[in-house]
Amino acid sequence: MLKIIRNIGFVLLIFISSPWALGQNRAGDADKKNAPLTVNGPYNATRTLPHDLLHTKLDLSFDWVRQWVHGIARLRFKPHFYPQNTLDVDAKGFEIKGVFLLDTLKTGETVFDTLNYTYNDRQKIHVLLPRTYTRADTFDIQIVYTAKPNERPLGGSAAISQDKGLYFINHDGAEPNKPRQIWTQGETEANSCWFPTIDTPNEKMTQEIYLTVENKYRTLSNGKLISSTVNQDSSRTDYWRQTLPHSPYLAMIAVGDFAYVKDSLAATPERGPLEVSYYVEPAYEKDARAIFGRTPAMIEFFEKKFGVPYVWEKYSQIAVRDFVTGAMENTTATVHGETVQMDGRQLVDGNSDDVISHELSHHWFGNLTTAESWANLPLNEAFATYAEYLWREHNEGTYSADMHGLDDLNQYIAESETKQEPLIRYRYTDREQMFDSHSYAKGGRVLHLLRRTIGDDAFFESLTLYLKRHRFKTAEISDLREVFEEVTGEDLNWFFDQWFLKPGHPVIKIEKEYRQGGVQLTVIQQQDSTKTPIYRLPVKVDLWVKGQKKSYDVVVDKAKQVLNFTVEQRPDLIVFDADHRIVGTVEQEKNKPELLFQFYHTDNYRDKYESITRLEDKSNLIDSTVRHMMMDAMQDKFWKIRQVAVGNFAEYDGQEFAEVERIVQSKARNDERSLVRQEGINTLASYADNVNDPLFREALNDTSYAVVSSALDSYLLSKPGDANEIAARFENVPNGDIVTAVANYYANSTDTSRYTWFINKMSTMKSQDLYNFLQVFGKYLIRSGSDTQRQAIPMLEVMARTSPAYFVRFGAYQVLGLLQDIEGVKSMRKDIRLSERDPKLKEMYEQFKDF
Repeated sequence: MLKIIRNIGFVLLIFISSPWALGQNRAGDADKKNAPLTVNGPYNATRTLPHDLLHTKLDLSFDWVRQWVHGIARLRFKPHFYPQNTLDVDAKGFEIKGVFLLDTLKTGETVFDTLNYTYNDRQKIHVLLPRTYTRADTFDIQIVYTAKPNERPLGGSAAISQDKGLYFINHDGAEPNKPRQIWTQGETEANSCWFPTIDTPNEKMTQEIYLTVENKYRTLSNGKLISSTVNQDSSRTDYWRQTLPHSPYLAMIAVGDFAYVKDSLAATPERGPLEVSYYVEPAYEKDARAIFGRTPAMIEFFEKKFGVPYVWEKYSQIAVRDFVTGAMENTTATVHGETVQMDGRQLVDGNSDDVISHELSHHWFGNLTTAESWANLPLNEAFATYAEYLWREHNEGTYSADMHGLDDLNQYIAESETKQEPLIRYRYTDREQMFDSHSYAKGGRVLHLLRRTIGDDAFFESLTLYLKRHRFKTAEISDLREVFEEVTGEDLNWFFDQWFLKPGHPVIKIEKEYRQGGVQLTVIQQQDSTKTPIYRLPVKVDLWVKGQKKSYDVVVDKAKQVLNFTVEQRPDLIVFDADHRIVGTVEQEKNKPELLFQFYHTDNYRDKYESITRLEDKSNLIDSTVRHMMMDAMQDKFWKIRQVAVGNFAEYDGQEFAEVERIVQSKARNDERSLVRQEGINTLASYADNVNDPLFREALNDTSYAVVSSALDSYLLSKPGDANEIAARFENVPNGDIVTAVANYYANSTDTSRYTWFINKMSTMKSQDLYNFLQVFGKYLIRSGSDTQRQAIPMLEVMARTSPAYFVRFGAYQVLGLLQDIEGVKSMRKDIRLSERDPKLKEMYEQFKDF
């Protein structure tokens, strides 16, 4: 599962920079030595299995009005080892109609014997079996029930905002701009909110699901669609079957009005032909292949990289509304949030390959071989996060992959300022705590470090052995270590102990001293060794002398260690951890000539990025060598380097301004990457001289929504004579950024007639666009009269209390904060804070309650 959609990039105009950035600082900004350790809670053992659940068969229908699921579940069990005369089944918040033992007679007739049971806590059904069964026996029970997930107390976490298991979207059709849907989200243990099961990751089952729905709806579930039958009442029953075992949390269903786009993958010697399909809202049918169409290539790539074929019966992906997490890797049927749906113009600015590759890779790491407990979650999520890196490395090149890896590292380092945990952690107070930047971002970087430490061949051969050995089984961290040791012939306990079982990370400081004929590097591990290890770090050191590079493999394993290198003269550059494998921070002073040399002579994203960011201060641009390096960087082969360099010239007014502006104009007009063109527009706008207004107007015809939105903001800011005409031209474009740019122009006026336009836009806007729009609406209200402000309060209150997206609720709450002089608003905001049940938002309200 993808914890949160990455790189959301919303810009808050009021109070704070981003709700996702609370407490988040970039790497290197603070001393990490005293970061708190939060290892706490009781020991969380892998769940004991008195019985094994072998097979699940469900017959489901739905009451949309009451948001109920009527179900008949037939479950096949056998005692795991010890004889059993009782059975406990997870079933949360059900109305139980009856529990029966099924016996098939020689005639083929099935007899139902009523079983006694208790269900006092409405969490588990405790069934009294008619006799003692041994592990040589199997038995089937049937449970007739109604699941009422919407009536359960609401839980959730920072990663998965709700844990109802099954969700009715627009159940009564009251929202005209939202489709009616049903979908499920089972991780961690929420599938037992809609069917009875043994809800733990160390269980594996096969399954059959019958879904009875209105004939106008399409369904999706795990495995293959075996039949679809129209019933006498004009409803339809779809029968889905998965014959390969997986954990109960990976079961799913979805119902709604979806377009179905079928793709395929040719057979290989290891597997037959494979159906690949995409389920999207009808409006995105023509874009489905542009969104998901690289999936067949990803499957082929992962099959080759992991050395194991895709074993499952199909691979489908579906986009749903109001999803409670980023995406979920249900076996053969991944669910994505609606943000994955983009039209052709939106895709110009970027695709969803990271989340698509992440969820797909789980079909090896997570679904085929499953972490046996939530304490071992990185065995699922670290691998899926690293799969994003692998796909980028294959499809876009090493620079793109390393950019992504640096983002992951920074994400973990930021989180480490408030907590430091082992990757594999058995002590927690809530299993949802495992879904954090440790399990994902740090875990992925640790796998990259392991790859660099033992080499590509050994790394990928070990992955293949791990997947084959634990195929359709579960695993814990020692299982992973053992296959790496078997392949390499090395004892790797030192690596797994310090990186998977201990908290924290190395905090390295490098001191260098040149002496005639030699260089001395002093490597200091500054992390608090009472909390975190003194790390053993096999690393590379690159020394550049007379323009030539020489590489050294060294091992750092002391708190303070001196490394000596013989050189002919003072080096041009020394790079410690030259391939940037360390999962931690490295402080190495480099002067201006060294950073300049580094930019021109190293062929590595991290080195180039370091050069242009450490020299980005405007005072450095006075130096012609730095200025020319930054001008060259605007022409670099990799788009992110060009984008950062263009941004570094914002508000520049120094020497060679005309040449700088000419290059920026060229980037704004002609760069192949839309985000570089957008950065060019923003940089030109910072000059605030109206000279570039014709370029901004020209850019209004760009193919990229991102470019157009920035050009629109920049052009309207200068209040040209045709501003109203231009705003009207774009006010109904189906893109949130562009509409928000128009709204920003309207917000600067006191025209109360625009109020209806704002309200209409908010009623049709997607959640990911609505947050930014709300901030502009707040600016509009500040400039409006008290009557308009009072008119907006009821709508903002409803949004702050009921919007499915927590960040939209927060945005509406913020806007209400601008209206606190109006009677009743202060007490309303206090009640909104106290009534909120989402843990993320409760924390945000606590942090910003005085605003």
